[in-house]
Amino acid sequence: MSVNGIGDSIGAQAARSRALAVLRVRSRALAVALLPAAVTIVLLTGDSTGHMRGAGWDVLRWIAGSAAVAVLLVAAVVAAVIVRASPALSPTVELPERAAPDLYRLVRDLAERLDVPAPSALALTPDCDSWLEDRTHPAHAIPQAIRGRRRRRSTEAPVLVIGSPFLWWMRVAELRALLAPVVAGTAPSAHPDIAAARRFVRGLDAAVAVAASPGPRGPLRYLRGPVLGLVGRIARLLLHSCQSYAGEMERGVAAAASERAQAVDYGLRIVAQEQVGLAYAGWDRLLTRVALPAWRMGRWPSRLDAGVVSALTELSRRDRLAEGFASRLGERPACDLLEEPGLIDEAASLLAARLFHGGPAETGASWSPVDWQQYPEEVVDRKWRTEAARLHRVLDELGTAPSDGPGGPTLARVMNVLAETGEDAGENLAAGISAALAREEASRQRVGAGVGAGAAAAPVAKSQDDALIGWGADPLPLFPLQPPRTGRELLADHVTAMVCCAAVDTAGAVPGLDWLDGPTLLIRGERCPDLIPPVLSLTEDGDPRPLRAWLAGVGVRAEKPVRLV
Repeated sequence: MSVNGIGDSIGAQAARSRALAVLRVRSRALAVALLPAAVTIVLLTGDSTGHMRGAGWDVLRWIAGSAAVAVLLVAAVVAAVIVRASPALSPTVELPERAAPDLYRLVRDLAERLDVPAPSALALTPDCDSWLEDRTHPAHAIPQAIRGRRRRRSTEAPVLVIGSPFLWWMRVAELRALLAPVVAGTAPSAHPDIAAARRFVRGLDAAVAVAASPGPRGPLRYLRGPVLGLVGRIARLLLHSCQSYAGEMERGVAAAASERAQAVDYGLRIVAQEQVGLAYAGWDRLLTRVALPAWRMGRWPSRLDAGVVSALTELSRRDRLAEGFASRLGERPACDLLEEPGLIDEAASLLAARLFHGGPAETGASWSPVDWQQYPEEVVDRKWRTEAARLHRVLDELGTAPSDGPGGPTLARVMNVLAETGEDAGENLAAGISAALAREEASRQRVGAGVGAGAAAAPVAKSQDDALIGWGADPLPLFPLQPPRTGRELLADHVTAMVCCAAVDTAGAVPGLDWLDGPTLLIRGERCPDLIPPVLSLTEDGDPRPLRAWLAGVGVRAEKPVRLV
């Protein structure tokens, strides 16, 4: 590695050039802040040397001095906010070296081969991505200084964040090839100009966020608003001035890192990139089709990363283009580099639930884990019966005909209402289901807010051996997986659930789990993939004939009562 820490490639030269441009923006801002003070010093010097005397000069000195004090005060406030504001950090599962010594050894060996500084630490993200994250901002060191462990401001290498699905799906050699260009990006952290430019941009971004936050209520809020409003405008102006330079700097850094990593496992990098696309497709299906139904019920699958292996294996079996990938499973998986893969998988799975669905910080009676073996019974069956019960409650609220079964609600009631009452019945039923779900969601949010308030003072959750540091009760940003469903979509889901309940109770069917499509109905051990079209014919067109034919072929008794929750 060269002395400046980044090398002399074209990308490195572009990165250094743009870093200097960012720092020039900072220098110009400092010059503007010092200009009134400089003018004041010149005027005072002129008075002391016998020049610039008289009433006019005195007034000018007074105006210049007042302006200098005001500008310096504003500059000091802006600088203080930029220094103290904590840049946003990605929610991750921290991975100490004792929890993954082999993985740390692999990353250090890779950094040595690339001739770059090794990352300062490793962390996991519940997503198919990997990146470097600088956590050396002065604001991040303040809590340590308070505890008496004052942290030096240095060119500490950034943290390497690894997508947890990669560890379970990829083989060890593939993971090393995938991480090569990412680890190569640690070199710019050793270059003083690039590190300073990054700190400046992150500080501006954090200051804008602080200025936009509502802040605490109190007597000082009337002063805080105007002050932070001015700080926010100045920070946004500076950020806009250096935004294009910062973007070009990061592109240059990425180009330099990619060029440096080309000599390391180049052939495997091509294979690893193919696996990234496959992993992303399977991970997305697993989250939206399998995890999301459980999250909506207050259950979170505790082995999502292990589930992604099953999902991708199933995808490889179905997709002709992926047939060769299944043979890789005989090689050593990257999760073998972890000391306790199950514990780490559980932490990443809970973080995924909080990020993508907003689950509570801790496990409780209303938010509990579920194993894959229990998923069909505790999630699929319960989901169907909960939705079927909601469907019949809405029918009761709308005053439709009561159930024609002596022992409870029946599928025949639902079919008769949608077929005989007209397309208006469907609209009213869809609206009623949407309203019922909205009420239930509002109730869950009130309960969740109470749980969060009670847990806010609790210590950060940790693993059995203090190996993993979680995010505890800290608020996290929410990244919804799916847009809100329409009333018609909800109606079709609820009618499908009612059909599945009837099939389980009257035809010997059982709930099952499809790794790519989520909850599924199994009849005589076989999946029933042709249920949706007959249901849509009933809910969209009011035509029950396709569904009646399907029920007759399967042996479902629509007039028999079903068990609901």
